[in-house]
Amino acid sequence: MSTRKRDYYDVLGVARGATEEDIRRSYRKLARQYHPDLNKEATAEAQFKEINEAYEVLGDSSKRSSYDRFGHAAVSGAGGGPGNAYNPFGGNGPTMADFVETFVAAGRQPRPAPPSRGSHLAFRMALEFEEAIFGADKELEIAHLEACDLCGGVGSAPGSQPITCLVCAGSGEVRRVQQSIFGQFVSLMPCERCHGEGRIISDPCKRCEGDGRIRKNKQLLVRVPAGVDEHQQIRLSGEGDIGLHGAPPGDLYIELSIKPHPFFRRQGSDIWMDLPLNMAQAALGAELPVPVVTPSGEPTRTVSLRIPPGTPHDKVFRLRDQGVPHLRGAGRGDGIVRVKLQVPTQLTDLQRDLLTQLAESFGEEVAPAPGSEDKGFFGRIKDALSGA
Repeated sequence: MSTRKRDYYDVLGVARGATEEDIRRSYRKLARQYHPDLNKEATAEAQFKEINEAYEVLGDSSKRSSYDRFGHAAVSGAGGGPGNAYNPFGGNGPTMADFVETFVAAGRQPRPAPPSRGSHLAFRMALEFEEAIFGADKELEIAHLEACDLCGGVGSAPGSQPITCLVCAGSGEVRRVQQSIFGQFVSLMPCERCHGEGRIISDPCKRCEGDGRIRKNKQLLVRVPAGVDEHQQIRLSGEGDIGLHGAPPGDLYIELSIKPHPFFRRQGSDIWMDLPLNMAQAALGAELPVPVVTPSGEPTRTVSLRIPPGTPHDKVFRLRDQGVPHLRGAGRGDGIVRVKLQVPTQLTDLQRDLLTQLAESFGEEVAPAPGSEDKGFFGRIKDALSGA
């Protein structure tokens, strides 16, 4: 003989026009009152089951709409109620689904759902060119989630504790029976009541609102190794957001961005620079001091570079071991100096006279030999301009 179900609105003690917040507030109050862990009366467990069943329908807008139109028939499953497909207190005798479920879950003991690790965080850090070459200690401030200092990360108000979810018996999972042409199958799904956590916070902490975590700023010291490059990452283990309910924190990933240098540039482990030469230095040769990168950022240290006579534009010289330290392994790259010939655009009278004499001397050197018909390139140009 079946027992007629009570109206779900009466079970939760709310009117049919109650808002979602009214329903949620009433459910929390009744759940605390009749939870078997807190209420030792013989009927508490049955009443708690009825309260959960009512909230399962009225707490879902689509199920509530069907219930308002058609009553219990609209939300009743094969087991006689919306919770019987997964509620451990569902009854009405064993069915084929019960046997399938027992076979699938044989030997499986309810267990709390493992807490999920906290989220990873990302941060972008700008480095000076010299800091990337030689390494540096950098301070940064990040905002991340830490355990609430009021509830200790539990999520419940001080003096209270989370209660075990009776829908999933603390496992965080429920079994759902599905009918197909091949028969009935049982699948495990996260519990909708506790969202897979296996527990319910009936009296949430006022500071963290039941989350167990609050956002705080934190100062960190980051040791940047020598030889890092653009877009490389530094991982700080355990410096991300803390997980829910004591779960371990995630990591902090720092992506590096390197500022450009006024005259140095980097290619792999080598450091390049352009060296301006005037025409006299390129033609006659020179011994020049060439700056190299220093940790201070100021080119206070130099090495001597010999420029041989007749050095052409874009000639490249290599300075051994004056480049970037290898990030993994010993040694370092080289300094690469590329010659850039500078053509003067403003001349003094003396410089103009000297260059004119030089040009004339070049002309005499390239003039054709006596008796030769070849006047040379510039000679032919001169004849063409004069109409000869």
